[in-house]
This record gives sequence, structure tokens and C-alpha cells, in this order.
Amino acid sequence: MPTTQLKTTPLGSTGLDITRIGFGAWAIGGGGWEFGWGPQEDDESVAAIHRALEQGINWIDTAAAYGFGHSERIVGRALEGLAERPYVFTKGSLLEGPGRRVVHSLRRDSLMREAEASLERLGLDAIDLYQIHWPDPAADVEEGWAALAELKERGLVRHIGVSNFDVEQLRRIQEIAPVETLQPPYSLVDRAVEEEILPFAEREGIGVIAYSPMGSGLLTGAMSRERIAGLPDDDWRKHDERFTEPSLSRHLATVRRLETVAERHGTTAGAVAIAWTLANPAVDGAIVGFRRAEQVDPLVAAADLELDPDDLAEIAAG
Repeated sequence: MPTTQLKTTPLGSTGLDITRIGFGAWAIGGGGWEFGWGPQEDDESVAAIHRALEQGINWIDTAAAYGFGHSERIVGRALEGLAERPYVFTKGSLLEGPGRRVVHSLRRDSLMREAEASLERLGLDAIDLYQIHWPDPAADVEEGWAALAELKERGLVRHIGVSNFDVEQLRRIQEIAPVETLQPPYSLVDRAVEEEILPFAEREGIGVIAYSPMGSGLLTGAMSRERIAGLPDDDWRKHDERFTEPSLSRHLATVRRLETVAERHGTTAGAVAIAWTLANPAVDGAIVGFRRAEQVDPLVAAADLELDPDDLAEIAAG
């Protein structure tokens, strides 16, 4: 049972009231696959989930691709025996290919199999929100979306949404069934969705849950050149352009501004980075990745942190 009450907000027109931050389960999929985050102890993952729920977080976002089923199994394990479970959101369309690399499929039969496998791993009768992970192959987005609409009709999933879709793709699939939610990347490191995608979602009443609000760890205040150099080779970030020069210096300068604002509020740079994302009126919730229980408390503050115009101006000053 939660020991803390966090503010909630409606997720688009789903009827779900979600806390402003949710538990992101990408990293707990572990290492050894194309987009892994390096080694991860499963017991630490379960402890992190339980701490997040104690602190009032009421939703978990995972995906079949995270460790190719491993993240979902760990989420399922963490939910066993809970008197009150959080909402569980997951995603399909990414399959395990040769060399533990990702293969994309939006074929109906593939998504049906994926949804059934996710339900089994999570130990659920129905998934609260099922999402297409990537619009790839682009030619198959209609087939994929029709499959999700069918899963909803059959009661295997309660709500349906997409991740990483652009406006043109959203318009195309809206012809088949309403798009209830959108999950885009959004942070001070990646603001591309501000121009068209977020305004479109807001106009259409599509719920938005933003992922990587701390730029995959770049904006936490704990990331340094030394730490990046020491990341395991199977942590995808080690080879990402945002974590290398010339981008890195720019992002670390943003962190220094976040730290100044954090000091005023008695909180952390990471919490301010998340609160910045949530300050956009189109955004209902932000997905925050936790790998250990002790990471939860300093960032839960973001759920209730209100940044004033001076804070926002200072953060934007770079």
C-alpha cells in the first residue's frame, strides 16, 4: 500500500488517473541485448518497484523488448501478492532477432502472440495500456493498429496507444480507431516533439506519457565524462552521440542550470529536469527509470514540483 499520496491527472480520455511520474522498466531488462543498460540485479529491480509503489507511484511502463521478456517477468514478480496493484502499461512490435538484436513487426498475428506472451509474463488478465513500440515497418502501421483495436475489443487490453509516432502516422491510424495515448521522447536533451507532435496530441485529446525526461540519465547531475567512460560496453549510452562530444558539453551545462534551480527548491537536478517536462500542458505523465530503491525518493519529488516562470527562464537560458 502506498505510504505517500501523489497528485494524479487524467491520462487523455482513457479514464485512468495517473500519478505525474511512472516507473520506467527499460533498464531493469538488464544487459546483453541491443539496447540494454548493462548488468542489473533482479532483486534490486523488485526492491525499486516496491519502493516506488510505497511512495505513491501508481503505474509501471515496460515493454516486451526490454531484455526480450526479462523486464516484464521482473514486473510480474514484483506484482505478485500485492493487495493493490498499479496500472501496467507495456508495448509490442519489437522481437528478438539474431545476436539479441531487435527485429520489427507490425503484423497482426505477431502482435496477437506478443500480447498473449506479455500477459503471461506479467501475470495479468488484461493489460491496462498496450502500445505499439515503434512505427516500423511504416507501411504496416494500419495493420498493427487494427490488431491493437482487436485486442481491446477482445478485452485482453483495456486501452491502446502508440510510441514514437509522428503526426502523419497518428492521423493515418486515427481512421481505424481512436488513439488514446502517445509515448514520445521528451526532455531538455530532446525537444523535437514540441513543434508538431505535442500540440497535435493536446488538440486531439490524446494522453501523453513522455519517456526519457532526464535524457537517459544525462540530466540527473550524476553523469560525468568519467562515469560515461566507465559504462559497461553493453550499455547503449556509451556509444550514443548525446553522451559524446560536442553534445556532451552542452548537456552538462544544462545540468549546471538545473542544479541552481534544484538548490532553490531543495531538490535534485533530475527532479527539476522531470518537472520541466511535466510543465508542458500537453504532457500528462513522465516515465522515470529506477534501478535501485535508493534512486526513488530523490526523484519522486518531481511529481509534485511546480516550477515558476523564473525557474523555467533560468533553465532555458543556455
